[in-house]
Amino acid sequence: MRGLTRVPGGTMGAARRRRGASSLVLLCTMAILTAPGLATGIAYAAPAAPAAPAAPAAPLPEPGVKSLEQVRKEIEDLYRQAGTATDAYNLAEAETKAQSDKIVEIARLVVAGKEKIADLKNRAGAAARAQYRSGGMPPGAQLALSDDPNHYLDGAGRLRQGEKAASNLLSELGRTQADLEGYAQEASERWAILEANRVKSEESKKQVEEKIKAAEELESKLEAEEKARLIQLEQEAQYKAQTAWLSTGAMKDVNGAATEAGKRAVQFATAQIGKPYKWGAVGPSSFDCSGLTSQAWLAAGRGIPRTSQEQLRLLPKVALKDMRPGDLIIYFDDATHVGMYVGDGAMVHAPRPGRNVTLAGAGSMPIKAVVRPDA
Repeated sequence: MRGLTRVPGGTMGAARRRRGASSLVLLCTMAILTAPGLATGIAYAAPAAPAAPAAPAAPLPEPGVKSLEQVRKEIEDLYRQAGTATDAYNLAEAETKAQSDKIVEIARLVVAGKEKIADLKNRAGAAARAQYRSGGMPPGAQLALSDDPNHYLDGAGRLRQGEKAASNLLSELGRTQADLEGYAQEASERWAILEANRVKSEESKKQVEEKIKAAEELESKLEAEEKARLIQLEQEAQYKAQTAWLSTGAMKDVNGAATEAGKRAVQFATAQIGKPYKWGAVGPSSFDCSGLTSQAWLAAGRGIPRTSQEQLRLLPKVALKDMRPGDLIIYFDDATHVGMYVGDGAMVHAPRPGRNVTLAGAGSMPIKAVVRPDA
């Protein structure tokens, strides 16, 4: 063994180097196999030159944070609820006015009744005084006791006339007194209805204000870009609904021509485009949805109910295929929104707070019915 010369880097050194290289290859292989992306088949290319530090990735939404689409739907729902309360408010206001007008009318009847009673009492007093002056006997009775037959017959007739007049006077006095009692009872009932409407109006007003405030607070938290995107999302949702509605062939047979009154109503409604929505408003500077339609038809010479629900209840319904410009389209199951059909599959309406009177697709919201003010 002494004859062997130990050379640095000889057989044993080579073996150690080979084992070290094998270990390095194994580590590199393991690193490559466990690199991100390979398990999903995504290739990662090595950069030719050092790259600039990458921008930090957008943070993931925190748990419980709403997406803009969720915010849009929540705002839409709040405004829908406000629309329901607005209709209740408008109806209560209309009923309050009707009751107030009726109470004023009853007051006039009461005054007239009291004047009539005063006149009847004066007439009855005059008859009593005349009877007293004649010794308790009316002139007719005195003539009836006359020895002259002609005077007797004449006196008998006058006596009957006097009795009939007195009887009529008493009957009329009794009827007028009964009328006054009836007026008093009706006025009391009307006041009770008036007060109930006032309470309902106040409650509805509070609900409207609360829902609108909640929606506005949600919207106020959005950045300018998010608000712009919100409008875009609204338009996309309307476009999608309109497209789906048209695809059903809903407009295939709709080609009715507007009447002269319908044309005037459409002209009025479209002239308001750009004016802001304001709940409870009937113009001239702002409108709510039914305020716009009711005023448009008033301008066309026809008064119609103030609220969308009453418009649905009281105006004649027509089939969708028979729809013509000027007809009103009632939306949603609770009939809380209304627009006016203007032709070519479009309608004009006052959408909601924060939006202006505008044109939109007739099928951009769920249609409940079509009604005709000039049927």
